[in-house]
Formats: sequence, C-alpha cells, structure tokens
Amino acid sequence: MPIPARRQPSPSAPTPEGAATIKDLLSYRIHRLANALSRGAALRYRREFGVSLMEWRILALLGGFAPMTLKELAKESGLDKSQASRAVAALVGRGLVLRETGREDAREVALRLSAEGRRTCDGLMHAARERNAAFLACLSEQERAVLDAAILRLEAEARRQVALAAAPPPAAAARRRRRRED
Repeated sequence: MPIPARRQPSPSAPTPEGAATIKDLLSYRIHRLANALSRGAALRYRREFGVSLMEWRILALLGGFAPMTLKELAKESGLDKSQASRAVAALVGRGLVLRETGREDAREVALRLSAEGRRTCDGLMHAARERNAAFLACLSEQERAVLDAAILRLEAEARRQVALAAAPPPAAAARRRRRRED
C-alpha cells in the first residue's frame, strides 16, 4: 500500500478559518519558531560558555535584576520552581551565582551573580545581542515595527485566553451561585 504524500506547507499564512491542520495554527507556528531560536541559542551558549539555555536565562535575569528569589527567577524565566532550583544549584556549584540571606526575611534566599558569573553573563549578553541583531536585520524597519506591535497584541490576547481558560465554566459558576443562595 503506497504511503500518502505529506502535506506541504501553504505558501502564505493561513487565515483563521483556514487552519486545516496543526501546522496551520498560529500557536504551533510560533512554537516552532521559538524552538528553532532556542536551539540555535542553546548550541552557541553551550559551545562558547558551557551553559544550558535554562542557565543562560537565569544568568541573564540575575545580571539585569539581582537580587532575585528563586520564586521570582522561576516566574520570570518561564521555568517551574524545581527546574529553576536545579539550574541555580548547578550555577552556585560552579561559582557563577551566590546565595545570600534575604534582607527582609531570613528564610528567603537572595540570588546574585558572582564576579565570574558577571563576566560570563556579559559574554552571554554580547552573544545574545549579536543573535538579536542578526534576526532583526532580516526584517525591514517597517516589518520590525509591525512585529513589535503584533507581539504586544498577541501577548495581551494570550493573557486573556489564560484567564478565560482558568475561569470556571459558566454552568459550574451558576451551580455554585445556586448552592450559595440555597
């Protein structure tokens, strides 16, 4: 039995009504782009600086916003707390990150870069800026402005969709109201 030919990507971006397969969905296309961007960054940062993508994000965040707690780092980097904790432990073990007792709460741990961590972060940020410039250079000034505006709108819509998904279904909310009224 012959194997069916693979569906080729459509030559232009699909309309909202034209999302025939997962490959036509905007979220899937953005996810694939983000993965490609991350893979390239991960390979370069591992080769040049010996850090993983998670470690790079933590170093960059601490480089710009230290001191930070583990909870703040996890939230800002998009990692769950256990992933962030393992990455921070590895960075502390390599002498790139320092743990200090929190100023306002002794139970809290404040994280910041060591001198070696600062040097590594500076090199990483230089490499990241080079990559960023290369990506932006393939777009015209007008395309960059449109992209920036589109990203802001998509982020706002994504937050709205999260809120909708987190809200109880209308029927469940109505049942709860009826129970409270009884």
